[in-house]
Amino acid sequence: MSEYVFKLPDLGEGTVESEIGEWFIKVGDDVSEEDVVGTMMTDKAAVELSSPVSGRVVKLAGEPGDIIPVGAALVVFETDAAGSEPSGSEPAALTPEPVTGSEPAALTPEPATGPEPAALTPKTPPEGRVMTSPAIRHAAKQAGVDLHAVPGTGPGGRVTRKDFDAYLDAVGAPHGRDTVAPDADRAHGALLPRPETREIKVIGLRRIIAERMAQATQEIPHFTYVEEIDITELEALRKHLNSKQSDSSQRLTLLPFLGLALIRALREFPQCNATHDKDRNVLIQHGPVHLGIATQTNDGLKVPVVRDADTRSLEGLAAEIRRVSEAARDNTITRGELTGSTITITSLGKLGGIVSTPVINQPEVGIIGVNRAIERPMVVNGQVDVRLMMNLSSSFDHRFVDGYDAAAMIQRIREMLEHPALIFLPD
Repeated sequence: MSEYVFKLPDLGEGTVESEIGEWFIKVGDDVSEEDVVGTMMTDKAAVELSSPVSGRVVKLAGEPGDIIPVGAALVVFETDAAGSEPSGSEPAALTPEPVTGSEPAALTPEPATGPEPAALTPKTPPEGRVMTSPAIRHAAKQAGVDLHAVPGTGPGGRVTRKDFDAYLDAVGAPHGRDTVAPDADRAHGALLPRPETREIKVIGLRRIIAERMAQATQEIPHFTYVEEIDITELEALRKHLNSKQSDSSQRLTLLPFLGLALIRALREFPQCNATHDKDRNVLIQHGPVHLGIATQTNDGLKVPVVRDADTRSLEGLAAEIRRVSEAARDNTITRGELTGSTITITSLGKLGGIVSTPVINQPEVGIIGVNRAIERPMVVNGQVDVRLMMNLSSSFDHRFVDGYDAAAMIQRIREMLEHPALIFLPD
């Protein structure tokens, strides 16, 4: 018997250390070569690590949340192979998992329709490892679900969150969400069980979000500007265009209209389509508009990027927003699709409230926040009329964007949204 030390390999992109995200093994477990032993978190991804050897686990480097430097011992195996040399071990195979970058706020693009539960019937488990994310793998383990039985609709048969939830619905398994006491119990004044106090370790995506939000608020002097916009005509146009669309999954939200208005406004205010390279102390004004779309996912907040948004039509922009948002939700998005945005749109959707104070997505210098649309009585041409009103709450880096310019850009967006024909006129 001999020991084999599996050292943390270089995960790429200049990473010198990584956080333990999750262990799929424990001390004493027998592991086969190529079995996934756990995940390591970088700033942009959760990476699955596969065992380079077969053997019994005798030592783990730490617990989820612990930071491990590249080259340090991660797992120690007891193997039957003679002459194993711990210092000469080859790095394990790396399977990049979806990126888990942090985003400032949630967005509400219309989700794509998932497969019908009736079509989900357990299959004979095939050989090989099911492609899915660490979070879904963990949820399946907790629920006692064999992932081989879950039909995957992602690329290459990958099991997405939508697939997993639909399978749970089909077989009548609980989703693990909290349940509410029946109305009868509430009516009779029955006391609900008091939830237990528990400690939650701040690790993985939540740790990254916390660090980036703290860094953004400490380093950036935020200037927030709020303006109300009458979107009555815009909503009428949106509904008219959707009435011509037979495929409900392709129907337009307000988001692509706002995106086009923002793109046109940025031609007049290029200082807002910029990123700050603090290491070189350089402000980079970008020609193309790479639009960040802050999206709420089951794994946390992410900002997928619509590349070259300024070259897309209304339908093209809407389609790409749907695609990258759905990819962020089902964990099929790539690292490249979560980096490189030059300005971000964020929204809380139906929970948008009246005003919000969005935090800038570094290294950008501006973020456009969308609040809830609501009908209100307004004075129009001396007459009281019911109008659909919506606030934009936007933040800018006051080091590089003057308050006057920020306000003027939002006013330009307002003009286009209130008179939507302006969005489509040539410059």
